[in-house]
This record gives sequence, structure tokens and C-alpha cells, in this order.
Amino acid sequence: MRRALKAVLIGTCVAALGGAAALAAGGSGGSGGASSSGPDTNFASQGPRYDPAAEYVKAIAAMKANDYKKAASAASHVTEAVPTNPDAWRLLGAAKAGQNDWKASRKAYEHAVKLSPDDPSTHAGLGLALANLKDPKAQAELDWLKAKAQACGDGCADQAKLKGLTDTVQSAMAPADAGAPKPSAQLDRSLLFGGQKAGGAAYVTAVSLINARRYDEALASLGKAAATFGPHPDILTYEGYAWRKKGDYEKAESYYKQALAIAPNHIGATEYYGELKVARGDIKGARLMLARLDKLCAYGCADAEELRRWIDAGGDPQH
Repeated sequence: MRRALKAVLIGTCVAALGGAAALAAGGSGGSGGASSSGPDTNFASQGPRYDPAAEYVKAIAAMKANDYKKAASAASHVTEAVPTNPDAWRLLGAAKAGQNDWKASRKAYEHAVKLSPDDPSTHAGLGLALANLKDPKAQAELDWLKAKAQACGDGCADQAKLKGLTDTVQSAMAPADAGAPKPSAQLDRSLLFGGQKAGGAAYVTAVSLINARRYDEALASLGKAAATFGPHPDILTYEGYAWRKKGDYEKAESYYKQALAIAPNHIGATEYYGELKVARGDIKGARLMLARLDKLCAYGCADAEELRRWIDAGGDPQH
């Protein structure tokens, strides 16, 4: 039977996240500077200039301290390292809103909406930026939020959040002489970013859900963890794993590539990306991933052996 995935503690992550639940990909986390080899392994040899997960946490802390300039600087480091991560752009949009730089906020939120078109917080952030710029396109964002709330229904778990987001955008759009409250400099942070305790719990829950093969629910929990911890390679690896199990190989590959761009030595992401290549019939590519694992696991590891079994079987050895 396929070994169960698990969440374990990594000391450096515990320190970086202030004691919150730390993350590891199946007990096989790790990052560093292993160089890539061959085509289709285009990962930075030393990883990005900034540690995006650490910069994300730094930006969240600065937001809580109302230091929006510092938050924007740290958030921009995250978008530089992982430009395809919607949480990073959403965080930058919120930081720029805190500085009342609505043009930059709009631009950041537009990036986030393109990358995550179904996220209410992102649409609300864009709507707020557009409203403060007196842009009539804000109405489209408000309509989107109202439709989302209506589809959610009175009994859904996100109803209160959707109402809060809708009310904030609607207030910002109200004419100045309508007696509406002055628009906030930003959306309520509790509606945008979960606390560390909630984020850690969401991550642990996601791992359990993946083991139970409840991939849609797992992805929802991973999204909550990502909103707290940012583009952490362990979260990205599990997102890739869940999408692969759902049969969406293209999305799975995008998450594996993000994880390995951040942490080129990430054992879990390397193994799972190799398995994806086997599933796609790319045995040559899978062998390149295996060669990387053999270098990373000088004395052998279960991850390399698992990928070796996949290659020998031409697919999942359990099937």
C-alpha cells in the first residue's frame, strides 16, 4: 500500500513561523542548492534570491503592525520569487492599499484575479482599489461578490466572510454625499489572511484529507494554509499531489515546478514530479528526477525507491 503522507515539524520552519505548525512534504522536505540536469528540469540551481515563505511571513507581520511600506517590500520579494502565486499578489495588493497606492494595489489584485479567478478576497481587493480610483469597473467586482454570496446561500460556512467583503466594496463605491462610512484603507485583514494557528490546522487537516483521498476538500484546506504561510514548497508539493490524483496533470506540474523553483533540493516534490512524468509516459524525464533523488539521498531513501518502483512498473506499482 502507498505510504501515508504525513505532516512533521522542521525546526527552521517552526522558528520562522513563530511556533506555528511547520510543514514537510511526506516527511521528505528540504531545500538547497542542488543543480538541475538535462532538459525539463529548469529549476534555479540555488533557488530564488529571497525565501518566499519567510518573506511572506515577514509581510504578514508588517501588515499586523500597520507597517505597510515594509509589508509591500516583503510581498514584492515574494512575487519576484514566485510570480505565479496568487496569494503573493493578493498580499502585495493589500499592502499597497494600506499605503493608499490604489493604482499599484489594483495592478497587484489584477494579477491575483488572473491566477485565482474564483477567490472572493481577491475580487474584493480589486473592487476596493477600483472604487477608490473611481473606476466604474468596481461594479463588476461587486456584482461578482453578490452572485458568489447568493450561490453560497444562508447556511454556507463562507456567508459571513462574503457579506463582509461585499459590504466593504459597496461602502467604498457609495457617493460621498450618501452618508456612507469612509472606505477603509484596506479590507479587514481577518477576511484576507488566516492566523498561524488556523493555517497550521488547515495544513494538518489537508494531509489527512489527502490520505483519505478527499482531494477537493484537501485543496480547500491547502488554500487556507497557503493564505497564512505563503508559497511554502511543502504546501505547493501537496497541491501538486492532490491535482495529480484528480487527473489534472498540467496543474499538478505547475505546482511541482513552483516548489522546485523555490527549493531545488525538495525531495518530496522531486519524487512526485517524477511520478507525474511516469504517468505521462515520460520515462526519460522520470529517470532524470530519480538521478536527482539519488544525489540528494546519498545513503538511499524511501522516496527514491518509490520512484524507482514507478519507473520499473511503468506507472503506479499498486495498480
